[in-house]
Amino acid sequence: MRRIVICLFLILGLSAPVYAAAASCGKTGDGFDSWKAAYAAEAKAQGVGRKGLAALAGADYSTATIKADRSQRSFKLGLEAFMEKRGAATIVARGKKLKAQNAKLFAKIEKRYGVPPGPLIAIWGMETAFGTYMGKQNTISAVATLAYDCRRPEFFREQLIAALTLVDKGMLSTASKGAMHGEVGQTQFLPKNVLLYGVSGGGAGGIDLDDKADALASTANFLRAHGWVPGAGYQQGEPNFAAIQGWNAASVYQQALAIMGQEIDGN
Repeated sequence: MRRIVICLFLILGLSAPVYAAAASCGKTGDGFDSWKAAYAAEAKAQGVGRKGLAALAGADYSTATIKADRSQRSFKLGLEAFMEKRGAATIVARGKKLKAQNAKLFAKIEKRYGVPPGPLIAIWGMETAFGTYMGKQNTISAVATLAYDCRRPEFFREQLIAALTLVDKGMLSTASKGAMHGEVGQTQFLPKNVLLYGVSGGGAGGIDLDDKADALASTANFLRAHGWVPGAGYQQGEPNFAAIQGWNAASVYQQALAIMGQEIDGN
């Protein structure tokens, strides 16, 4: 049997062992460099170009990302404790002021996507404190680390291909920074969601999710793509709560977002 396997490897060249290496995962950084080298073939096969492959080759294993991935304790809190920890009262108070200050932008977004300001502002506040902190983790290293890690490799390998594609398109660079799981911009989009739902909100062309208008318009586009019905409610049991569920899988986050959004909208 062993001779048969060896013969098959010889016939197929290096394709079989490279595929096996690319499909593996690790729980420490020891095999990260060899995994990257093997996974580059898979990335190239999926259309990643020279710049993207160079970004993959330069990615570092991020122990900080792994630590953050293992310690998301706030999502295990009850609703009241979660909202207090996330500063819900501050988000609502500041959100109401930002709604008034950016009335034309929110009116334009609602006209185009059917999403009112409240949930967008609640997401904006929850994710980055209204763009004041978007993260300092290298994006490519974070996503590559999670694509290699054994916890959720399939999910993050899709994100990695998307991130490398964004590098090829000039929308990310090897120096781009964001949150610990590779989220970027003022409302923290994962790379695949940038490709799927990223839009220009300011009319200047191009997509820059570090820009307020682009980030908020892209978030509205995401919610619309996840079934948002213009004019319908978005609390639990109402039609648009399902779109909010698409944004974040944590039940306590979904509830908090809906409550804060409603308070900001004044409904």
